[in-house]
Amino acid sequence: MSASVRRISLESAFLLHHYPWRDSSRILELITRSHGRISLFARASRRGPAGLSGALQPFGEVLVSWAGRGEAGQLTGAERVRPPAPLSGDRLMSGFYANELLIKLLPKQDPHPDLYDAYATLLARLVDRECDPARALRLFELRLLTELGWGLRLETDALSGAAVEPASRYHYRLEAGPELLDGVAEGTLIFCGSSLLSLAREELADPRSLADARRLLRAALDQCLDGRALRTREVLLEMRAHGGKADGG
Repeated sequence: MSASVRRISLESAFLLHHYPWRDSSRILELITRSHGRISLFARASRRGPAGLSGALQPFGEVLVSWAGRGEAGQLTGAERVRPPAPLSGDRLMSGFYANELLIKLLPKQDPHPDLYDAYATLLARLVDRECDPARALRLFELRLLTELGWGLRLETDALSGAAVEPASRYHYRLEAGPELLDGVAEGTLIFCGSSLLSLAREELADPRSLADARRLLRAALDQCLDGRALRTREVLLEMRAHGGKADGG
């Protein structure tokens, strides 16, 4: 006996990516508030700017409806809630970087409403020219790791359990957390306690703590990616090489 058709109506979503499918259709990758990351088939959605094609744009929130029996459903409707965030330059690439992280790390059909809200907040901060895009990305990366069960230990020493001291230096072990340094040590994951505490409190108000957060979060994300490359990170490196400002990855 075949499984019954599952129908979902008016679910909040953001389009993360899309792929051509057959002559005029697309396969959509979306993050939804109540159903997590999903894939949908959108028939004839590449014909002109009207209808579904006009509503389904990156960085714009939509209400989507779909039906299906398996893992990938059939899109039946899409209504725009808010227009796509007007991103350009390095802020646009930062948005695509966040999208790629979600596609590679967020399991399908695993709801994370708080992560959905964190993504919406990231887009709002990238649009706001008063907000530092690098800080916005670091806070999103931190929330992503926490939501997926890979949260960082930042406020207590992994060996002694003592509170991290702002003036002390620590070696951060990704599998355990910070360990107080006694003497001189070298390595990429050496941090002052003040930087760890700044990240834990989601402050990152000074250049040093922001740079340290980037190093630590990148190492943690690389471990989660398990060798999978990020195309957006490669593009961002190319932008830096050509003198462009780039904040992602």
